Amino acid sequence: MNAPQPRRGMFVSLSVRNYRLYFVGMLLSNIGLWMSRVAQDWLVLTVLTDHSSTALGVITGLQFLPIALLAPSAGALADRIPKRRLLLITQSAAALVWGVMALLTFLGVIQLWQVYALATASGVVAAVDNPTRQAFASEMVPDAYLTNAVGLNSTTFNASRLVGPGLAGLAIAALGIAPVIALNALSYVATLVALLLMNPAELHPAPLSRGRGSVRAGLAYVAHRPDIVLILFLVFMLGTFGLNFQVTNALMATIVFGVGSEQYGLMGTIMGIGTLGAALLAARRQSPRNLIIVAALGGFALFTALLAAAPTYVWYLVLLVPVGLTSLTVMTAANASVQLSTTPAMRGRVMALYMAIFMGGTPIGAPVIGWIGDAYGPRAALGIGAAATGIAFVVAVLFLLRRRHWRLPPLVVRHDYTPEV
Repeated sequence: MNAPQPRRGMFVSLSVRNYRLYFVGMLLSNIGLWMSRVAQDWLVLTVLTDHSSTALGVITGLQFLPIALLAPSAGALADRIPKRRLLLITQSAAALVWGVMALLTFLGVIQLWQVYALATASGVVAAVDNPTRQAFASEMVPDAYLTNAVGLNSTTFNASRLVGPGLAGLAIAALGIAPVIALNALSYVATLVALLLMNPAELHPAPLSRGRGSVRAGLAYVAHRPDIVLILFLVFMLGTFGLNFQVTNALMATIVFGVGSEQYGLMGTIMGIGTLGAALLAARRQSPRNLIIVAALGGFALFTALLAAAPTYVWYLVLLVPVGLTSLTVMTAANASVQLSTTPAMRGRVMALYMAIFMGGTPIGAPVIGWIGDAYGPRAALGIGAAATGIAFVVAVLFLLRRRHWRLPPLVVRHDYTPEV
């Protein structure tokens, strides 16, 4: 008798109650996060500095530096502690960090060094939270739904990107910066409630790591996986040099186009249209392939180059849609590929390394992009991102041509390496 086939559909993971709770909680929390990011950028550019892109780049870098430095230990922690319990801790800590920033801003005593310190603290929290959230998806849904769940996770993030920046622009104009940041601190309550309402008996927890040397085991596992190494290179180039729109959008808005907070927020909303579309497409995709990742990276490089040359604010908005679409396609396909091809006991460590490579390059890229923006202008900053990701695209194409694997199967290519967990 044939085994029942798994259900299909763009929203199939939402049929799982635990995942449905998580999805709603993260959607509300991410809307608050995107609103606060716009508010933080506006605070730095218009209150604490005289439109300093270098300061904005440093803050962005500080938010991501702990992700790079703490990745191996954070991943090992995610494999040693039940992920639901760990998320309750990290989400509470994130609410505290943003609450402190909101309070200091409301009291009118906020200083640039304090934003630097709080950005670093948020990065420490994110270093543990990010790999835990990524690996937790596989514990809420069956393996057959994992690609769908990863796509829907991106949908929550990018649907909030679609709504959050526009709401932030309006809210900043109507209420001020401090209330917008405070709303983000409160939004973490939604995720905490969702985690508490879950039924632990319906989760599928991965085996916990108990032995010593778990960090080394994670690094050794990746070293034996050239398919994952290739993906790590591509996402490093994208994350380090391409995805600095927190800096470049702010510069284009204030320096090139001379628009206000509402129009700046609209940039993030318009870009969210493309990323949301890519997330929905990812949710429909049955299995990611190398060719999708490489082609999307090439499209990102092309459209970012066109973005750098956009003659008007309207054209800039139009081009943000395909930029968002291609960037999110790379991210979701790469994320799903790595998770699907990694043994469950290693997912926390591998995803920590993935997030470190993907986001940990930002402490290098964001200040450099910020400095280029100050020295040569915002268009040059965008051009550097296009050039760097274009180089990565060429390297990947040459790699695939050399192996004549234009249409590779899903990235589950190694079954002979058993890690020590």
